[in-house]
Amino acid sequence: MYSAATESLIKQAREIKEEELQKFCGRIFKQLHTKELGGETVDSLQRLHLIVSATKYARELPSDLVMKLQMVLCSSSCPEQLQILSSSILQESLPLSVHSLCSDLNQDSRAISHLASVVLTQAGNKEDVMPLCHHLLKSLESWLSEGQISKHVLPILSKMFSVFPEILTEDQVNLVSRKLVDWLRYASMQQGASMSSGGFFSGQRTRQPAPLTEVDGVVTGDFFTVLCVGQSYTEDQWMNMYTFSMIKSWLLTYDRDEATNAESDDRSELDSSVMSMVSATSSSSRLLPPKERLREKAFEYCQRLIEQSDRKALKRTDTELQKACIVESVSIMDIICGEDPSYVYRAFPCIKALYGRLNGDLAHARALLPIAQFYLNHSETAAVDSEAVFRKLFSNCPTEQFNEPMLAFEFIQFCLLNASVLQDRVANYRQSFPNLLKFLAWNCPGLITEFVELLPSLVAPGTAIELLHTLLDLPCLAAALDLQHRSACYQAMDRTTWDQQGAKLAACLDAFRQPSYRGLFLYILRPEAGTGDTIDRLKMLHEILADMAESPRVVRCAQVVPVLLHVYFNAVAKIADEKLINQLLLVLLERSSLLYDIKTFNAEVQKVFSTHLQALCKLHPPLIVDQSRELLDFVGSPANIYSKEDIYTHVVWVIGEYLSVSYDSRCTVELITSFFESLEAVLFEITQVRQSTCPSSFSPRLITVLMTTLAKLATRSQDLIPRASLFLSKVRLFAHSSPVMACYSEEDTEEIITRAHELINLLRLPNVAQFILASSAGGDSPRWHRDTNASLPQGMRAVSRLLHRQSSFLPT
Repeated sequence: MYSAATESLIKQAREIKEEELQKFCGRIFKQLHTKELGGETVDSLQRLHLIVSATKYARELPSDLVMKLQMVLCSSSCPEQLQILSSSILQESLPLSVHSLCSDLNQDSRAISHLASVVLTQAGNKEDVMPLCHHLLKSLESWLSEGQISKHVLPILSKMFSVFPEILTEDQVNLVSRKLVDWLRYASMQQGASMSSGGFFSGQRTRQPAPLTEVDGVVTGDFFTVLCVGQSYTEDQWMNMYTFSMIKSWLLTYDRDEATNAESDDRSELDSSVMSMVSATSSSSRLLPPKERLREKAFEYCQRLIEQSDRKALKRTDTELQKACIVESVSIMDIICGEDPSYVYRAFPCIKALYGRLNGDLAHARALLPIAQFYLNHSETAAVDSEAVFRKLFSNCPTEQFNEPMLAFEFIQFCLLNASVLQDRVANYRQSFPNLLKFLAWNCPGLITEFVELLPSLVAPGTAIELLHTLLDLPCLAAALDLQHRSACYQAMDRTTWDQQGAKLAACLDAFRQPSYRGLFLYILRPEAGTGDTIDRLKMLHEILADMAESPRVVRCAQVVPVLLHVYFNAVAKIADEKLINQLLLVLLERSSLLYDIKTFNAEVQKVFSTHLQALCKLHPPLIVDQSRELLDFVGSPANIYSKEDIYTHVVWVIGEYLSVSYDSRCTVELITSFFESLEAVLFEITQVRQSTCPSSFSPRLITVLMTTLAKLATRSQDLIPRASLFLSKVRLFAHSSPVMACYSEEDTEEIITRAHELINLLRLPNVAQFILASSAGGDSPRWHRDTNASLPQGMRAVSRLLHRQSSFLPT
C-alpha cells in the first residue's frame, strides 16, 4: 500500500489534462536546451516520468521532446541520472521509431545500456532489435584490450535472447559460446589496480596488483570464480561474473538441438558415452565444438564453486553468496547432465558428497532442492538409490522450516514441477501431505494458488480419507504451528514473556506444554500420513485452541479450506470406488458438526459438503442403502437441523431422490417405511405450533423438501399414501396459522401452501404420482430428448421450473 501523500501524487498524475501535459512538455524542452542541466531539469523529468507511468495506457509526447530525450540518451557528455530518466520516460511513452534509435550505435557502453532498455521495451519483433544485436555481436568478434571490454554487453545480450530466442544464428551462437568459455575459464588471477591516497605529503599512487583470495582468506590457487575475493576486479573478472549469471539460461535456450541430435546418433549409448568422456577429459578440449567446450568449462566451473562453498567464510555476506552459488551450480550441472548423460558419472560423486555435507544443516535447506532435482533426474542413469534423499527432504524441511517463506515457495514449486514423477517414483510423496500442508498453514494465502494445483497429485485411495480430515483441521494446524513456534522462542520458566502475549495466548501455550495434551498436538503436527484418519479427542483439541480462533493466521487458513475442499472432492470423484465413497459419506456426516469454531467457517464447509454429497450419491446411488443406518440416525435427530440445516436439507433430498428400487434392488418396503416414519416424526416436531410460543425459524426450503421427500417415499410404498396425504393437509393448516404467518413472509407461506396442495393432488392419483415423483436412473441419458414415452417426468420438471422460476426452495 502506498502512503496517502504518494496516492495523492499518483492521482494528480493520472488526472492531468492533455493541454496541461503539452505545456509541461514544452517547459521541459526549453530546460533541456540550456547548457546547465541542473536540479530543476532533473525534478521536471522525474515528474514527467510519474505522469507517463501512472496510467495503464501510454501517453503521447511531443515529437520534438522525444527527439531531444533520444539525444540526451545517446550523449556521453550528459549526466547518467538524466540518461536514466530519459530512458525510463521513453519506455513508458507511445511506441516510437526503434530504427531511429538504432541509427547511431557508436556511443559509449553506458549509453548503449540505457538505449538497449528502450529498444527492448518498444520492439515489436526481432527485426526491431536486429541492428542492436549485430552491434553487440560485432563488439565480441575480436579480442579487445582489457580496458575496452564492455561490461554491459552480456546483460543486454542475455535480455535480448530471453525475449527473442530465435534472433541468433548458429554461427552467432558459436561465437558467443567461444567468448563465454574465455570469460568463464580464463579470467585474470590478480586483483584490479586501484587508486589510493598516499597521505598528507604525497599524492595519489597506484597500488600494485594483489592476488585474489578465497572466502576464508587463503590465496587463490586455481582459476577465478565469483567466490574469489578482492578489493577491486578487472574487466575480464566482471565478465566472468556476468557469464556465470547468464550461463543457465544460455544452456537452456541454445544447447538443446545438439542434445537432441546426440540422442538420435546411430552409435550405441555405451560407445557414445565412452567417446564423450574421453573427449571431455582430454587435454585437447579446445578441439571440441563451441557448445561442447562451453558445457565442459561450465561443468568445471560449477565443480570448483561447490569446492569453494565448503570453505569457512570470514564474512556473513560471503556465506550467503556461497549458498546461492551452490543452488546455481547444482542446477547448471543438472542441465548439462540432461544434455549429455556422460556427465552424470562425473557429477554424482560431487553431488553425493555435497548432499552428505548439507543434509543436516538447516541453513542450507534451499540448496537441498536442486540436489533432490538432480537425484530425481539422474539417479536411474547412475543406478543410485535416491529414496533416503527424498524421505529426509519431505520429513525434515517442512517440519523444521515451515516458517521460511522463500523455502516454502521453492519447495512447493519443486513438487509442482515434478508432481507426476514424484507420484510414480517417490514412495513417501503422497504420505507427506501433513508436512506439505504446514507450508500452507503458515504461509497462507500466499501459497493457495500453488496448492490448488498441487492437491490433486496428493489424492490417492489409500490416503484420501486422512487427507480430508487434515484439510478440515488446517486451521487447527495453523494454531498448533503458531504455538510450537512461540513455545520454542519463549523459555518454559519465562512466564512474564508469556503473559505479555495476552492471557488467552498464555493459556494456549501452557496447554501446549502439558503432557496430558501432548498426544493431541503430536498428531496434529505429525510429519506424515498413516497414523490414523483422525483423533477421538478432536473436540477437546478444538476447546484447547478456542482462544486461537481469532488469530489472523488461523482465520486466513479457515478461509482457504472451502476452496481446497472443492478441489479435493473433484479429484476424489475421478478415483473413488464404492468403498471410498461409503467412507466419504460417513466423514461428511461426522465432521459436519465437528469443526473448529471459527466465524463463518462451519457454514462455508457445510455448503461444500452439501454440494458434493449430491455428487457422491449421483456417482454411486446404492450409497443410500449401504449407509441406511447412519442416514436414519442423522435425519432422525432434529438437533442436526439447528446446527447444520443446509446439509440436513440436502441429505433429506438425496434420500427422496435415490432411495428407490430403480437404483438398488435392496431397497425394500421396510426400509422405505423406516425412512418415512423418521422424516414424518421430524416434520411433525418442527411444525408443531402452540399459540403461546413462536414457531422455530426453520427455512421454508427445509419444510418443502421434507414434504416432497415424504410424498416420494409414499409413492414407492403406496400403503403410506394415506398417512402422507393426512400429514400434508396438517402442514397446510400449519402454514395458515397466525404464529406462522407472523414469522414467515407472505411468499414463504405461499410456497409451503402451494407445495402441500400440489403434493396432495398428486397423491390422489397414486399411479400418476408414482410416475411424476419417481426418480429415474436414466434421467441424464441423451435419449431423453428423443423418447417421447419416457420424457414425461422430465417434461413435468421443466414445466414446474417455468411456472415456479422464482422459487429456490428445492436443491438443484
